[in-house]
Amino acid sequence: MAKLTKNQKLANAKFDRTKAYKLNEATALVKEISYTKFDPSVDLNVRLGVDPRKANQMVRGTVTLPHGTGKVARVLVLCTPDKEAEAKAAGADFVGLDEFIAKIEGGWTDVDVIITQPSVMAKVGRLGRVLGPRGLMPNPKTGTVTDNVGQAVTDVKGGKIDFKVDKFGIVHAGIGRASFEPKQLEENAVELIQTIVKLKPSAAKGTYIKTIFMSSTMSPGINIEPKSIAGI
Repeated sequence: MAKLTKNQKLANAKFDRTKAYKLNEATALVKEISYTKFDPSVDLNVRLGVDPRKANQMVRGTVTLPHGTGKVARVLVLCTPDKEAEAKAAGADFVGLDEFIAKIEGGWTDVDVIITQPSVMAKVGRLGRVLGPRGLMPNPKTGTVTDNVGQAVTDVKGGKIDFKVDKFGIVHAGIGRASFEPKQLEENAVELIQTIVKLKPSAAKGTYIKTIFMSSTMSPGINIEPKSIAGI
C-alpha cells in the first residue's frame, strides 16, 4: 500500500470516512480537503440500483448546471457550410466537416464536445471507433445531433453536460471547481441528482439512489446521505 503524503494525511484528518454527510456539509468539506496547487474539479459519483446491461434500465441524460462546470468547454461543430456562420457566432471553437473528420481519423480529439447535424451523421458515424471510447460521439439524446447547432453550442458553453450510467451502475459527473462557493456546488449537485431521479427507469426496482460520493481531483471521496437532498 502506497504511503500517504502529508497533504493526504491532513485531508483524511478533517473528515470521517465512516460518516454519511449532509450535502451542504460535504460541499464545504470538499473545499477544505482539496490540497492540489491547481483549482481541481469537483465530481459526483452516484451509484444507482439499475442493471445497465439491460436496455430498459439505461440512464442517460443532460442537465444544465445553474453555475456551470467552471470549465470552458472546447466545442467542435461538424456541419455543412451553410451552418458554419451560425456555429461560429455561437462560440464554437472549431467548425468544419471533412477536414476535421480526417483529423479525427488521424487521432485528433482535442475537444470536449462534438456537435453535428443529422444530415452528416453518415460521415460522422464512421468515427465511432475513435470518439466512442472517449465519450465524444454525438448523440440525439444529448442534443449534440441537431440542425439547431447554434443553440446547441450556446447550451454547452452555458454549463450543459451529458451523463450516462456506466457498466457498474454509476453516474460520474463534474459539478464545478473547488474554487466555487459551497452553495454553488450544492445547487449544481441538486440539479444533477434531481435530473437523475426524474430519469428513473420503470424497470428499476428497489432503492434507486444507492450511494452518492463527492470528491475533488486527488481528494478522498465524501459519503453523502441521499435523504439530505430534496427530491429524493
